[in-house]
Amino acid sequence: MSNKNSEDLQQQASEHTLGLNPVVGLRRKDLLNTARMVLRLTVKQPFLSIKHVAQLGAELKNVMLGKSTLQPAADDRRFADPAWSQNPLYRRYLQTYLAWRKELHDWIDDSNLTPQDISRGHFVINLLTEAMSPTNSAANPAAIKRFFETGGKSILDGMSHLAKDLVHNGGMPSQVNMDAFEVGKSLGTSEGAVVFRNDVLELIQYRPITEQSYERPLLVVPPQINKFYVFDLSPDKSLARFCLRSNVQTFIISWRNPTKAQREWGLSTYIDAVKEAVDVVCAITGSKDVNMLGACSGGITCTALLGHYAALGEQKVNALTLLVSVLDTTLDTDVALFVDEQTLESAKRHSYQAGVLEGRDMAKVFAWMRPNDLIWNYWVNNYLLGNEPPVFDILFWNNDTTRLPAAFHGDLIEMFKNNPLVRPNALEVCGTPIDLQKVTSDVFCLAGTNDHITPWTSCYKSARLFGGKTEFVLSSSGHIQSILNPPGNPKSRYMTNPEMPVDPKEWQENGTKHTDSWWLHWQNWLGERAGKLKKSPTTLGSKAYPAGEASPGTYVHER
Repeated sequence: MSNKNSEDLQQQASEHTLGLNPVVGLRRKDLLNTARMVLRLTVKQPFLSIKHVAQLGAELKNVMLGKSTLQPAADDRRFADPAWSQNPLYRRYLQTYLAWRKELHDWIDDSNLTPQDISRGHFVINLLTEAMSPTNSAANPAAIKRFFETGGKSILDGMSHLAKDLVHNGGMPSQVNMDAFEVGKSLGTSEGAVVFRNDVLELIQYRPITEQSYERPLLVVPPQINKFYVFDLSPDKSLARFCLRSNVQTFIISWRNPTKAQREWGLSTYIDAVKEAVDVVCAITGSKDVNMLGACSGGITCTALLGHYAALGEQKVNALTLLVSVLDTTLDTDVALFVDEQTLESAKRHSYQAGVLEGRDMAKVFAWMRPNDLIWNYWVNNYLLGNEPPVFDILFWNNDTTRLPAAFHGDLIEMFKNNPLVRPNALEVCGTPIDLQKVTSDVFCLAGTNDHITPWTSCYKSARLFGGKTEFVLSSSGHIQSILNPPGNPKSRYMTNPEMPVDPKEWQENGTKHTDSWWLHWQNWLGERAGKLKKSPTTLGSKAYPAGEASPGTYVHER
């Protein structure tokens, strides 16, 4: 595989990896119903159909005569090979496809369907037309060139990869070579130890690397659907190491991978476990409170915990950082497109019957939300070109999924359905009602401009729910790259605005743009809330909580 092709796949992985979102809202039944609805249009609105067939015919005439001006979008990298634009046959093949795709979408737009059904129709048509893309066929010029370059070996390699995926990957193209990495040896290698364990989590303390550290520690709460080492992925992408270099005493939670035996674990179960972790961190460091960071569903857990503390009148968390976390679940994305009460109840019933929600199943659903970036790219790379799947740490982590216990999945679905965090006392956890206006801790909220799962406007609305001082930062990245954004990347940008108007677009219009990573801005924000510098501890844990297994612990290896 060429370096450029490999880099393209890695870039798309960074922008479109979808593994963090905990709500599944797509059923085969819904897709089939939408497909039937689209087909019925040909009978219900025959004149509309005839009109667009005629328009397609006129455009195909232009294509055959070489007069068509149709061309793919500038950012569509599938047709980058010069053959698509320079070879007359390939150009006509591409333009025929583009004409057909365009007319199908125009046909749906001109129909008398409801706006929601039109959006669903576009989604189903996209699934069809992207699957039928000329680049996915054996006629792909890159595949033909590869065939002659390898003397036909690329076909044999592609068939071998396909056979392996049919047996071991549910028929989906492998996104990554899962044999290329090993957690604890090539990923998650920062020095630390497990200093506390309960049934739900392991608490890892990392060894300080500076002579002095701030007195107030940071506790990181990862999402429950993925493993914690996204925060310690590799030395150059490790948020944990960045915190240690910034004089911050760093602790990270590693969730246990639940089985059917833990089907009754709900949101309150996770909050009780985090409360124990907070007390342990305070006991080890001697601090009366902690700073906390949560991502995605881990951010929801942290937020509910702070609401619980506020209801009890306790101030155990000094400041909270939320990464790509949506608390106001009014979403306008493809993820929510097919979500209705029946769909959510079906998802909840399915997980209760199974005892858990499998992360692998969720990953497949989200892959079909972005098929070009998460399926067909790998179809071409693995099968048509005969290349090995990419070797990329982000994709390895994304495919190293965990399960969600049925009760917790049900809690998340109820939150998605009823949106309780926007209303005082509408959610109850651990026996207390939650009112986010009573949470007065400083909050730092980060979102990504290109995030398709937790849209930045939804993150912004969520940031305004708290009763304390909130800072919102917008990164020029997608869902995962917003987290894995170390300093030094020349493409990194972020935006700040001290004001928090109601309209997120107004915030954006009046915001200030900055170069480099938001990590540097957050470093200053966190340092101002981390207390005084003191001599770094020379040992991990304490007498009451002695250091145990070395990082990354044992729970991370559970399958």
